[in-house]
Amino acid sequence: MSSILTNNSAMVALQTLKSINSDLGKIQSEISTGKTVESAKDNAATWAISKVMSSDVEGFRAISDSLSLGQSTVGVALDAAEGITDLLTEIKGKIVNSQEENVDRGKIQTDIVALRDQISSIAGAAQFNGLNLLSNTDNTEGSGTASILSSLDRAGDGTISPSNIDVSKQDLGTGAAEFGATAVASAGDLIAVSAASAVGPAGATPVISFTADGAAGGASYRITLTGAAANEWGTTAVNFEYVARDGDTEMDVSNNLLKQMNDYATANEFTNTTFTQDATTGAITVANTGAAADTLGVAVAENLDGTAAGGLAALADIDVSDADGAAAALASIEGLIQTSIDAAASLGSDGKRIETQNEFVGKLMDGLKSGIGSLVDADMEAASAKLQALQTQQQLGVQALSIANQAPQTILSLFR
Repeated sequence: MSSILTNNSAMVALQTLKSINSDLGKIQSEISTGKTVESAKDNAATWAISKVMSSDVEGFRAISDSLSLGQSTVGVALDAAEGITDLLTEIKGKIVNSQEENVDRGKIQTDIVALRDQISSIAGAAQFNGLNLLSNTDNTEGSGTASILSSLDRAGDGTISPSNIDVSKQDLGTGAAEFGATAVASAGDLIAVSAASAVGPAGATPVISFTADGAAGGASYRITLTGAAANEWGTTAVNFEYVARDGDTEMDVSNNLLKQMNDYATANEFTNTTFTQDATTGAITVANTGAAADTLGVAVAENLDGTAAGGLAALADIDVSDADGAAAALASIEGLIQTSIDAAASLGSDGKRIETQNEFVGKLMDGLKSGIGSLVDADMEAASAKLQALQTQQQLGVQALSIANQAPQTILSLFR
């Protein structure tokens, strides 16, 4: 049956042509944008995944900038630490020269002072964008560590957690410690002694214990030893002080004070007094093996808000003007050089870790970009071939619709 109201052939041809034109528009969009999934309506799941991955790429780009900044900061500190090590080595050479009797120790001391001032200048200027990794005297909690954002870790549930590379500050300053002026809340909060007098054969054996209450820095510890008239220490009170820096433990405090006391006893050739340390708690036991009258009094003091000494503060005590000073300086400089070497080695390790992480982040971004491309990028070779096919189909569809539209014209012949 033929009808002039309903042309089924034309409707079929029209729908086919519309479908061809829709596909042709899509393939032209792919060619012009380069993407097969440009919006969520193209493929919601693939689009969502690609957007999450794209946000991660942007995050890692910012992390790469953070790592580059951290790498530069550590690099400046490392160069300064290596330079300070070289200057300390030069000071050692001058100290060795001062051991001879027929040298001008005064001029050597002048050279040492100049080198010491240069070390102080380098340590103070070794900052990048306001951060100096060679200074660690701030009392603020956490100030002893510089955290550098190194990664964003995505869990299975989609939550993000940052990861950091913590760089420990190394103190190569030459400033002296300043004992705090603020009293602790109650006696024994920082340092306590089990007995305060009559240390010796006829007296007690006091134990000095420590608490690292100054984890935020500034906790000030003082041990005072006073001998009797017949004692090898004499009646002069001798103070041993240490001001904690951020992150110090009880053992750090104990090690420093113990070294001071042992060095003093050795330098003065004391034979009756010994100091022993508990390997776990750091508590120091003071003993005196002299005669019954050879007693030693022990007192302690504790305050807050002090300023920690620079790692090279002992440079101020080096004086080769006389033979005794030259001998003492030779013993002291080795420890200072080792302090500087340890600082440079630590910064070098941190710098290498940051560099490695930065390289990894760069490769990770490349991998993510490649993954995004495989999800949403158009296959241009296939798109080109499909375009040619659709253009041919479009031409044939137009022809088919034209033929179908001519069908009602044949009905007119029936009425002639």
